[in-house]
Order: sequence, then structure tokens, then C-alpha cells
Amino acid sequence: MSAEPAPASAAPEPVPGPEPPMSGGEAVEHRALILTGFGGYDKVKVQARRCSDPRPGEVSVSVRACGLNFADLMARQGLYDRLPPPPVCPGMECAGTVRALGDGVRDRQVGDKVMVLARSGLWQEVVNVPASHTFPMPEGMSFEEAAALLVNYITAYMILFDFGNLRPNQSVLIHMAAGGVGTAAIQLCKTVENVTIFGTASASKHDSLKESGVAHPIDYRTMDYAEEIRKISPKGVDIVLDPLGGSDTSKAFNLLKPMGKLITYGVANLLTGQKRNLMAMAKTWWNQFSITALQLLNQNKAVCGYHLGYMDEEVELLGSVVAKLVNLYSQGKIKPKIDSVWPFDQVAEAMRQMHEKKNVGKVILVPEAPKEESKKAEN
Repeated sequence: MSAEPAPASAAPEPVPGPEPPMSGGEAVEHRALILTGFGGYDKVKVQARRCSDPRPGEVSVSVRACGLNFADLMARQGLYDRLPPPPVCPGMECAGTVRALGDGVRDRQVGDKVMVLARSGLWQEVVNVPASHTFPMPEGMSFEEAAALLVNYITAYMILFDFGNLRPNQSVLIHMAAGGVGTAAIQLCKTVENVTIFGTASASKHDSLKESGVAHPIDYRTMDYAEEIRKISPKGVDIVLDPLGGSDTSKAFNLLKPMGKLITYGVANLLTGQKRNLMAMAKTWWNQFSITALQLLNQNKAVCGYHLGYMDEEVELLGSVVAKLVNLYSQGKIKPKIDSVWPFDQVAEAMRQMHEKKNVGKVILVPEAPKEESKKAEN
């Protein structure tokens, strides 16, 4: 892989964008990834941007690593409603070092290593964000791990424990089990005694899944996962994590045991090619699961919907979840699994890695090429 950063166009114009907010003071020019319009991989470009001093209540962070999420792939195609319209800097999570404080910030110091969560705007070298959207990194955690923690682990934790009420001796179906949320969910399931995990993933990832604690990996490409689960557990499972949508949500509901819980948190079935596919959209929505309250009453099952993007104002709630996750990390019970690290100028390759489901764990973006890549480039 080339380690040279993609040059910004000559005399680049700073790109406007609502996230994070700009302020007065002397602007610092830095590199940012900008979604210039909806479409394929080429729509995300490295451009120059200016970031002023943080406003009251904000901190300015020098970014060292950013997380790539499935929602970012959907956002690039115009399928994610929490992203402001282009041109805009995407990115919901990053990690770095506090470089400046806005007025009134008392609980952060310049030099603090922090994880950052936001609706968008974090794929750049410098970000200004509300201090309440930053969380201190635990001792011993790398910036890459910190950029892999927030979105995936908050999602997995709240789905499994707040909605799912996961308890000992239960069974869980995790779709896309080798991805970011899947990896987090497997690790969190292992913190509860005797949980049986079913995980769907392509066959090449099954050994890795077994090592991580999945009792029954299932290749969704070559077999009907519902049939495979019924062979092993005729009554089905207690909890299904559904990031797929469409007909898979119906299959998930039918797989639940009495008192089982289905938590839907995505519509990955909308994504086929690198550009928006109207047929896939129509098929997914046509097959969308629907149930009335009366039908639900007779089934003794629960259906929950989870969307982290709509909880950005729930500062106390998210803070309490992050505190629990940091504690689990410090105890060695969870550890973000990094699939690969890509410099900003290779964002297209990073997105392709996730889109083609080649990743096992988290795909990370960094402003500069990783040191080992630089060394390779020099040889």
C-alpha cells in the first residue's frame, strides 16, 4: 500500500460543514476527509480545512485515529439520515490529545488523551467538540483501540444488557459476527456465564470466531442460518442482534424463544454495490418486518429498535455506559480488535475492506501513514 498522503488540490478551499462547530480566533489549517457528494468511494476526498479556537464548553483535539463504521458506508450513499448534507466531514468517533480548552471547561486538561463521540465531523486532524462528548482513555489503551471502542461497544452493550437483559445460560444470535459490533458483542457475551453464541460470517472467518468464543459459526452465504440454528437449538434463541433489516428481521423474530428479544439496529441489506441500489432498497423495504401490538401480545416476544445516532444528547446515559466499558477494558475483559489501519488518503481502500466484508474487527483511519507502512514504502 502506498504510504504517501494524497495531495490536496492546489490552493484548496476550506470546506464548510456544520460538524464540529467553528469559532473565532486564529484558524489552523489541517487535513480533513470530506464527503463531496453521494455515491462511490471516490466521493470522499482529502481536503484542507480551517479549525478555529474552541468555543465555550468545547475542547480542541489533535486527532490520532478515527473509526470507520458501517453507517459511514451508508452515509456515503445518502442512506444515513444523521449526516448533514454534503459537502461534509463524516466520522462519528475518533481518539487523540486535547490541544486547547474553551472557556468554562474544568474537567479536561491540555495533553489529556481522549475518545470522542459525535454525530459527524471527526475524520480530520483537528476537531472542536463539546467537552461532554469526550471520554478519558483508560491506561494502556492505544489511540487505534480508543477509536474502535465507542460506537461499536456502546451499541453492543446497550443492545445486549439494556434491551436484551442478557443473563447466564441464555443463547444469542449475532449477525456480521466478525465486524465491529459483532466482535464487541462476542466479548461482552463472554462476561456473562455460560452464554451460547451463534454467529453468522463467511466461512473464512469461522476459525477466528471460534477462537473468540462463538460456539456455532454459520456461513450465511451457503446455508440457511435459521435452519442451522433450529438443528442445534429447536426452540430457537433468547436474543437476536439484527443489523440486516428486510426479510432477515422476520426470520429473527421467528427464531426467538418465548420471552425472547429481537433488537434491530441497522439495515445493512440496503448496501449491495458501492453506489445506491434502488432494487435492493425496494426489496428491503418490501420485506420489512411489521407486527401489531396485539400480535406481539400473543407471541410473548419483544422487538426493540436501537440507533446510537439519535442518542447524541443523552450525555449522562452514554457516559455511564462508557464508564462500564472502560472498567471492563481495565479488567482485561474486553479489548477492541483492530482489523487494519489506513491513512486518510487510502480511505477508499478502507471503505472497500469493510464493504466487501473482508474485515475481522475494526477498520481504522489515521491522518498519517502508520510507521510500519512508511518503512515499507522506503524499502
